[in-house]
Amino acid sequence: MSLPLDPARMTDAEKAEHIKSTVLAAGVALRQRHPWLRHQDAIGAGILVLSLLGMIASGSLYVQGLIPWWLCVPLTALFASFIHELEHDLIHLMYFRKTPWANSLMLALGWLARASTVSPFVRRKLHLHHHKFSGTESDLEERGITNGERWGLKRLLMTGDNMLAVYLRPLTMVKATKAYIKAQKPASLAEARAMGRQQLHAYFPLGNLYYLLFHTWVVSHVVLFLLPLAGVTVALPAMAESLLAFLDVFAVVYALPCLLRTFCLHFISSNMHYYGDVEARNVMQQCQVLNVWWLFPLQLFCFNFGSTHAIHHFAVKEPFYIRQWNARIAHQVMREMGVRFNDLGTFRRANRFHGATQARVETPVTTA
Repeated sequence: MSLPLDPARMTDAEKAEHIKSTVLAAGVALRQRHPWLRHQDAIGAGILVLSLLGMIASGSLYVQGLIPWWLCVPLTALFASFIHELEHDLIHLMYFRKTPWANSLMLALGWLARASTVSPFVRRKLHLHHHKFSGTESDLEERGITNGERWGLKRLLMTGDNMLAVYLRPLTMVKATKAYIKAQKPASLAEARAMGRQQLHAYFPLGNLYYLLFHTWVVSHVVLFLLPLAGVTVALPAMAESLLAFLDVFAVVYALPCLLRTFCLHFISSNMHYYGDVEARNVMQQCQVLNVWWLFPLQLFCFNFGSTHAIHHFAVKEPFYIRQWNARIAHQVMREMGVRFNDLGTFRRANRFHGATQARVETPVTTA
């Protein structure tokens, strides 16, 4: 009979390995109880198809006047959140590993449904780098979504808009991009420049088109609101009115759901990951479990990301729905090994790992 493990006598690497083995064993047991879970490719394809149909149906109901905008926006964002989790799993080749064209097709369809994001084909390398160097200067993916920034109005604006996250801190993003490229150890100056061009065009073409339309819509309505206050009467030509009407529909059925989903995900993700004073490749310092009850409205639009994403850092190859299913088992062993839960001090520490008053911060939880 083996003796119980003593976390105080274990290294961080040993703790991480124990968490990983426990989570993976729980996944094996779950698949034995439910053999249909072994059809992972079919499940992934089904989630994508149903989510796309849900987004299309929600938008169509709004256009036909059958549901109001305030219902269409969150409903569409909810379906889009499934697609984001699916994209993340596709990046890790959890679906159609032996059929690359199918994997790429799903990534392309997912990007079409959520054009506010960086190209998934660019993001794959960024995300795999994130796992190796999470929380360090070269973690371009997390820096891109405001991780490590001081909280204030500026960070709030950047959290839901990826372009503002670049425009409002260009020097920071240039520095992070250079650190990322250096960490890739390019073989030549030409290769380094090619990497730089790839990051520069990471949103091309869908993301660039999305932000052009979205920002045009925002600026147009701000101007139309302010001009009458300044005593200026505006009479839009017919073509401009038609364009604005199109942008209004675009905003409700696509842009605002993207904004809502992006804000919720980036708020949760950028605050559950640590930054700046962590050891590279030390999974125990990369992130916390963030599932305090008052974050539930945000968790709703990112598939409970704050509660389950930390599990992924320990057991990378488990799909998002398995992580959610086995969250209680994973959380138990993570608590035993000293992973932090609801370390809310990260908000005032700009996501730094050190500075917490306790090694593990517990808060009453309502979400699994």
